[in-house]
Amino acid sequence: MSLLERVLVVDDYEPWRPQIRSLLQASSNWRVVLEASDGLEAIQMAESDRPDVILLDVGLPRLNGIEAARRILERNPIARILFVSEHHAWDIAEAALATGARGYVVKSDAGRELLPAMAAIVQGKRFVSTRLGGRVFENAKYEAIPDALRCHEIGFYSDDRFRLDDFARLAEATLNAGNPFIFVATESHRNDLHQRLEARGCDIGRAVKEARFSSLDVADVLSTFMVNGWPDETRFWNAATSLILQAAKASRGQRLRVSACGECAPYLLREGNTDAAIRLEQLWDELARTYEVDIFCGYSTVVSDRHEDRSVVRRLCAEHRATYSSPPAGQTAPAGSSS
Repeated sequence: MSLLERVLVVDDYEPWRPQIRSLLQASSNWRVVLEASDGLEAIQMAESDRPDVILLDVGLPRLNGIEAARRILERNPIARILFVSEHHAWDIAEAALATGARGYVVKSDAGRELLPAMAAIVQGKRFVSTRLGGRVFENAKYEAIPDALRCHEIGFYSDDRFRLDDFARLAEATLNAGNPFIFVATESHRNDLHQRLEARGCDIGRAVKEARFSSLDVADVLSTFMVNGWPDETRFWNAATSLILQAAKASRGQRLRVSACGECAPYLLREGNTDAAIRLEQLWDELARTYEVDIFCGYSTVVSDRHEDRSVVRRLCAEHRATYSSPPAGQTAPAGSSS
């Protein structure tokens, strides 16, 4: 994906187009170059300007979006069309996707889903809003990332050495496969991981130069999307999507798979911001469902044991596909986790 993908926004509701423009301008990967307000105008611009992505409403004057999509794809079968519509009825979404469009986003969910959807279709994937994802679109050219491919895991550790050992193993395997690895942690843990990887024979200098190894400060990362102690969804998706897409460009593996691990939510939990930590884990989980990304979150059992209400740990575990623990001898894993 180039640094700036050209976008055509087609919507007859004039106030909506500036909202989309602002959302895209917040990301370094997109720029709006064209706007249209009806279906016929969309066809003309799609043919003459060949935008990289077309955001298309369904209910358009002169010619509806579904028919416009058919005609655009007749002229250019590889056009990337993403429907962005207020309609969330499954039959309308099915008809839209049956045109050959690559995705469908419900407008009310655009704040958190539009950027991931656009990134997905540029990568050759399909995207359907989560509120429609439970439907089977038999006639649509639809493909979703199966839950089996979602890899969002959590680990509880009695000792930071065990946690960093697991971080190092994941990083080593990822880098050896030629894929990018993202690590978000405190400065001391970042330095420790760097030393562990070098001890394992990993050429970290080369990986950094090739942009396959990114080591980021947890406080700096949180500052990009936390607002008044709460993760702002739009800022989160902007930051996370940009980070993953930039990392994906550096992949040299036969099968692209970005891996990330770190301590964002654990940092919030340690600061006593429990609800924000759980919400952030929910957002990471949505990210893992949207992309084929391996995300591993490491928690200290010391932190989790401070919470007399064991439901906090259970709620954290519920947002992950798998849970691991490394308790000290003679003790059991935190409630709600499994080995």
